[in-house]
Amino acid sequence: MAEVLSPIVSDRIWAVPVSGAAVKFLQYLVFRSEFGGHLPVRQKDMAKEYGITPQAVSLLMAPLCDLKIVLRPRNEGRQGNSYRLHPLAAKYQNHDDMEAAFRHTLDAIRNGQLPNLELPSYTTAPPREGKPNLQVA
Repeated sequence: MAEVLSPIVSDRIWAVPVSGAAVKFLQYLVFRSEFGGHLPVRQKDMAKEYGITPQAVSLLMAPLCDLKIVLRPRNEGRQGNSYRLHPLAAKYQNHDDMEAAFRHTLDAIRNGQLPNLELPSYTTAPPREGKPNLQVA
């Protein structure tokens, strides 16, 4: 069975107020992440793999962190930042795993244990046919 990607971010990426470079970097993060959102690479390694400086990684990561698409968990004895994708923005091994993770995540958000995504609301739904007008609402 093929992996599944959360539609919550991917279906609304057109309205997210970040640069195209940050959207492209998000796709790299999704590719590089484990199922459920854990990112097993350090910022320094991301920079090397992606072909940019660690400072550029920070600049691309900042707006994604502001929107809570990327989370910075507390470091437990590690030096440097560790990151993970928000569970509502992560990939999963299958649809059942994604549904179970979403149920757990929504409970964690309600209980204040996890921040909610800060995505913009739709002002109008994207068109069903033709090219969408890809401007930030």
